[in-house]
Amino acid sequence: MSAGWRTLLLRIGDRCPEYGGSADHKEHIEICYNVLCREYEHSKDAIFEFLLQCAEQLPHKIPFFGVLIGLINLENEDFAKGIVDTTHANIQDALHNENSDRVRILLRFLCGLMCSKVILPNSIVETYETLLSAAATILDEEAGNPSWQPRADFYVYCILASLPWGGSELFEQVPDELERVLVGIESYISIRRHFDDIAFSVFETDEGNSPNKKDFMEDLWDRMQTLSRNGWKVKSVPKPHLSFEAQLVVGKSHRFPAVSCPPPIFTMSVSEILKGQEKHEANLKYPQRLRRLHIFPTNKAENMQPVDRFVVEEYILDVLLFFNGCRKECAFYLVSLPVPFRYEYLMAETIFSQLLLLPNPPFRPIYYTLVIIDLCKALPAAFPSVVVAAVHALFDRISNMDTECRTRLILWFSHHLSNFQFIWPWQEWASVKGLPKWAPQRVFVQEVLEREIRLSYFEKIKQSIEDAAELEGLLPPKAGPNFSYHTDESKESTDGHRLSKELVSMVRGKKTTRDIILWVEEQIVPANGAKFAVGVVSQTLLDIGSKSFTHLITILERYGQIISKLCPDEEMQLLLMDEVSAYWKNSTQMTAIAIDRMMGYRLISNLAIVKWVFSPANVDQFHVSDRPWEILRNAVSKTYNRISDLRKEIQSLRKNIQVAKEASAKAIKELEEAKSVLEVIEGQPVPSERPGRLRRLQAFADKAKEDEVTTEEFLEAKEALLARGLEEGKELLRLLFKSFVNVLTERLPPVSADGDVPNLRAGDPNVTIPAGEPEAATMDIDNENGADNNSQLNGQNAKAGYSIGELEQWGLCTLGHLKSFSRQYATEIWSHVAMLDEEVFVGSVHPLIRKAAFSGLCRSISDGSHL
Repeated sequence: MSAGWRTLLLRIGDRCPEYGGSADHKEHIEICYNVLCREYEHSKDAIFEFLLQCAEQLPHKIPFFGVLIGLINLENEDFAKGIVDTTHANIQDALHNENSDRVRILLRFLCGLMCSKVILPNSIVETYETLLSAAATILDEEAGNPSWQPRADFYVYCILASLPWGGSELFEQVPDELERVLVGIESYISIRRHFDDIAFSVFETDEGNSPNKKDFMEDLWDRMQTLSRNGWKVKSVPKPHLSFEAQLVVGKSHRFPAVSCPPPIFTMSVSEILKGQEKHEANLKYPQRLRRLHIFPTNKAENMQPVDRFVVEEYILDVLLFFNGCRKECAFYLVSLPVPFRYEYLMAETIFSQLLLLPNPPFRPIYYTLVIIDLCKALPAAFPSVVVAAVHALFDRISNMDTECRTRLILWFSHHLSNFQFIWPWQEWASVKGLPKWAPQRVFVQEVLEREIRLSYFEKIKQSIEDAAELEGLLPPKAGPNFSYHTDESKESTDGHRLSKELVSMVRGKKTTRDIILWVEEQIVPANGAKFAVGVVSQTLLDIGSKSFTHLITILERYGQIISKLCPDEEMQLLLMDEVSAYWKNSTQMTAIAIDRMMGYRLISNLAIVKWVFSPANVDQFHVSDRPWEILRNAVSKTYNRISDLRKEIQSLRKNIQVAKEASAKAIKELEEAKSVLEVIEGQPVPSERPGRLRRLQAFADKAKEDEVTTEEFLEAKEALLARGLEEGKELLRLLFKSFVNVLTERLPPVSADGDVPNLRAGDPNVTIPAGEPEAATMDIDNENGADNNSQLNGQNAKAGYSIGELEQWGLCTLGHLKSFSRQYATEIWSHVAMLDEEVFVGSVHPLIRKAAFSGLCRSISDGSHL
């Protein structure tokens, strides 16, 4: 075999050239084992390290690696004992460092080693019982801290998640001990708090409020109970150890040492806010790995047992985890999982569930975009049609989709189409043009087309929808500046035209910023006023920088001080943003970029941006365009990115200070030691070191001390910036939530005299578009689209149009964005919840507003409202 042993380990179990294209797992193991035996003498340590690395980073192949280690154990027990001890050290380290993925995978690895007779089954049971005991202690009101239930759930999840790999062996060898563990798990499930994740659901329906809905842990426990009743038979987990059972059984089984879990985090506080912060911190450290997104109906998706679905989901999530950044390898392993059935539909659902996972996907959305593209290329006959079906199913339910998920889907879909020549059967969606301008399906198509133009150009996208000419009305205006002072013979020349032309001449003549500021103050402001000056200067500079993004950056860098001088306060900054919006009224992208760059250069404050977004003109666009929300998202994100960057810099500087202090102390010590060495010359003690060396040591000591002082000064400056940034963040949150509360209070339907909260999704029969009108007809809905009975397809009925009124849709959209912001920035918000409770959420705040803001923070409320 010409392939190296590392390649053989990586490709074991795959149908690949390294194994002659064979799919026989037994043959793979024999070939790989023989090569490892030949290389063992001079590559023992490398094989040891690489085997462990493969087990952790290719966890779907753990059964194969377990058999290899079992076979090596027959010849070299010390090698296998070393694997067991190192795994114990790794899992112990992972438990105390809260490395959840490593704990989960190493526990699965232990099951693989047990199946190959490397580890005693009783050792696995002891490890299970340790985790169970720790989980139960956490939930104890006196001995633990129930706020940290996510950690307890994680421990039990690790046990349950490993059973498909080791349950059958445990049942055969230690059935009583396994039964004891299962009883303990059942007891834990009965005392834990049910987790209602309605705030993290992709679809906003009443389903999440149902007390009968199982959370992730309860669902997993049900799957394992079904597996137990079926005799622990799992089709999706390969059993290569059975082919070598006669050999493996004679090997020595090693004892896996006991593990210890970190002690519970105690708290003496009775404050609900502090308890809420603890719960939030626990959820961040132990996040739920998957929230299933059932896109396809059961008659279209693959038919598999519940536990097989769970195992394949684990495989897919593991490959996505370990091959982040290696898209080609990721796609290769995703299409070659060791399962005996097809799983394209499940793979699509799992990837989309990660892309739309709330509050944040594990990786940047672009990663999932690239993986889907590569899967379409790797499985050209199967996967593209699955993606098309997924998009249609999601589109049918877009009116119930979470606002943030809708935005992610728009960004993904437009990028995906850009990699396939923007080809899509738009004629199937042409009917959305006849829906009201606020209908989610119409807005979705409109935003996708706008994003496509950003990735291409207007004529190309217009051509791509030529089969659905009706949709041309949803295209944005052709991008281009709208310069108020454009020179045109047909227009009468005004003072603005003259002054703009003069400013252009000054810029081209390389006049200094100071000269231009003096000119503005002397020639424009006295005669026309500051507001007129802002309009002329801002529009002219934007026009000079309109050729490209680079031109805009250059103009702002060189002449930003002029704008800063003209716009020192929020009132003038609001006027400046009006001018930017007017100049780029045909380009949402350039409006967002210009305002974002101006904030970056501190020409516009984040508070001014919030006020501008919540101005009446923009508020009216909340439900029909993403334009104001994109600008607001950029501003909030940039604010907290600055704080995050400063924290990282401060952490790095503190490490540098420690290094500088050690270097300074060492240099001073060497200098003092050199000075202390004396010799007697003519009866007088004098330094024995040469003067030149003493001078060098003194210079080194002085330089080290100077570096220490300089680093400390940098640290003080960064800490001052961080304090300023934190205060800005606090003010931003105050204004942001006040703005949401104010605009929503003005427009939401009031609570009835009986205390009934309005249901915005009930629809308004007065706005339903008759089916007989040609423009009102919408696409026929496939009854097998996988939607829940409670969900709405295009509002109420596809052929009846969209029945939710404009005011109700505005409320749903704005409340959705409020929930999105509170969910996205929950960590920052929890630090200021007390302030928000005292200044914003006081008095008779509408229950729908309170619910949207609080559900994003997972704060318990019971208002009985319907969202």
